[in-house]
Amino acid sequence: MISRRGFLGLLGGAGLTVAGCGALTHELGREVAGESLTSALPLPARFAVPLPIPATAVPVRPGRYEVVQRAAEVEIIPGTTTEIWGYDGMFPGPTFDLRAGSPAVIRVRNELSVPTSTHLHGGVTPPESDGYPTDVVIARGRGFRPPQGEHSHHDLRQWTFHEAARDYVYPLEQRAATLWYHDHRMDFTAPQVWRGLAGFVIVRDDEDDALPLPKGERDIPLMICDRAFEEDGSFRYPSLDPTLLLRPGVDDAFMEGVEGDVILVNGAPWPFLEVDAARYRLRLLNASNARRFRLRLTPGGRFVQVGSDQGLLAAPVTHDAITISPGERFDVVVDFSGHPAGAEVTMVNTLGTGAARDVMRFRVRRRAADDSAIPKRLSRTAEPVDTPVDTAVDTAVATRVFDFRRTGQGGGGSWTINGRSFRPGRPLATPRLNTSEVWRFTSDFHHPVHVHLARFRVLSRNGGPPEATDAGWKDTVDVRPYEVVDVLVRFEGYRGRYMLHCHNLEHEDMAMMVDFEVV
Repeated sequence: MISRRGFLGLLGGAGLTVAGCGALTHELGREVAGESLTSALPLPARFAVPLPIPATAVPVRPGRYEVVQRAAEVEIIPGTTTEIWGYDGMFPGPTFDLRAGSPAVIRVRNELSVPTSTHLHGGVTPPESDGYPTDVVIARGRGFRPPQGEHSHHDLRQWTFHEAARDYVYPLEQRAATLWYHDHRMDFTAPQVWRGLAGFVIVRDDEDDALPLPKGERDIPLMICDRAFEEDGSFRYPSLDPTLLLRPGVDDAFMEGVEGDVILVNGAPWPFLEVDAARYRLRLLNASNARRFRLRLTPGGRFVQVGSDQGLLAAPVTHDAITISPGERFDVVVDFSGHPAGAEVTMVNTLGTGAARDVMRFRVRRRAADDSAIPKRLSRTAEPVDTPVDTAVDTAVATRVFDFRRTGQGGGGSWTINGRSFRPGRPLATPRLNTSEVWRFTSDFHHPVHVHLARFRVLSRNGGPPEATDAGWKDTVDVRPYEVVDVLVRFEGYRGRYMLHCHNLEHEDMAMMVDFEVV
C-alpha cells in the first residue's frame, strides 16, 4: 500500500515513464495476446451458417434451476462433429434470464470425467457460491486427488469436494447487466472453457426495462471466441495432459496464451444474422481464452455503447471500433436503418489476419417499423464518467499496486502477481466491506484483469485519461504491455474470500491469481 500523496505523484509521472513503452509496443504491432493454433481441417466458408441464439433456461420451480455438465456431439464445422463439454450438453450453455432482487438457485450436476467449478463472472455473489477454483464438483463414483505441483495442491485443507452436484446461490442484489458463467477449476480452466463450459446470464431490472432500447428479437447476446479443430472435427488444444486429470498446463510454445484460427459466435463459425433495417441491441462478450478483438463494422456503421460489464452507462458513448479483451462485455446498439434491403454489414476484427479478421455478417432483409430509441440519459444510478480523478481518489481508503508479470524464462517461467504464484488461502489484500480502494495494475504483456465480487471505475491509463471504451462500472479491464491502469474498486455485497486474476485463461492456469479477503 502507498499513501494518497504518493499515489497522485505516481499518477502524474506514469505518463512520462511508462506511456512511451506502451505506445512503442502498439506501434510495433504487438497486439497479439497469444500464440496461434492452426486447425488441421480445411476452414469452412464464412457467413454460411445462421447465427444460433442460445436456449433460455427454464426453472424447475420459481427461482430454482438445474443444469447438467455433460459431453455431447454437435456440428460446429459443417460436415463434422465435435465433442463438447457443455452445460446441458450445449455450447454456449443455456442463457439464464434473471431479475435483479429475485434470488436464483442453480443446481449444477457434473457428469464429466473431470472436476468442475462454476463462476458467475460479474456476479455479486456470496463467497461459498463464487466458484473458487478449489471448490469443485466431482461426478458420482469418480475419485479425484489434486495433482501435485506449484499451487499447494497437497494442502487438502484448501479444497472442498462436492459429489455429483451442488447448489450455487445468487441473491442478484445488483443492477441489470450482461454477465456470463464459466468453468473455473484450478489449473484447468482454459481447456475446460475451450471445450464449451460457458454461457450467458442476463440480469434485468425496472430501470433497464423502462428504456426504449431494442427488445425481444432485437436484443441479442453474442458470445465471441476462437477455437481450433483437428482433422476429425474435434477441438485441438495443446494440453500437456489431454485427460485434464494429472498434469496441468500447455506446451511451452503456447505459454503466452492460445488463439484458434476459427472465430465462433454463439458456437457457430463466422455466422450470419438476418436483420431488419432497424436498431439492434447487441450484448458483446469476448469468451476467448487469450484473443483480443478490435471490432468494427464494414462498409460502415457505429457502435453506440449503452452498457459495460456491470450494467448501464450514465449516458451513451459512440465508438467507431471497440477493443474487447477476454472476459469483457460491451452492451451496444447498432442501427441498420441506413442500409437498404439486401445490404450486408460485416463485423470484423482489425487485430486479426486472414480468416480471423472476420467475425460475423448482418444481412438486411427488409424495412420494418422501429419504435426503439437511445435516450441521452440512460441510468440515474450510474456514476457520471466525468468525476475528477482527485475526487475519486479522495473516496478511497487505501491504494494498492498489483504487478502482472512473467518471471523466469522458457518452460521454467511462470505468470505472477507481485512476484508470487497463486497460493490458495493466502490473501494479498484485505479490503473492508462498503469501502473503495484505488488499485493500480501494471503489466509486461496483455493481461485482462478480472476482480471477483467488486465493481470498479477506470481512473486513468499511464497517467492520462481513460479510453472511451473504459466507460462505466466494470469488473474486467484490458491492461496492455507496459501499461499502468488505475481503477477505483468498490467492495459491496459480502465478506469473505474472493479472487483477482488475469483472464487470459492460460495465464490463470499458470497461477496468475491472488486471493483477497473482504473483512
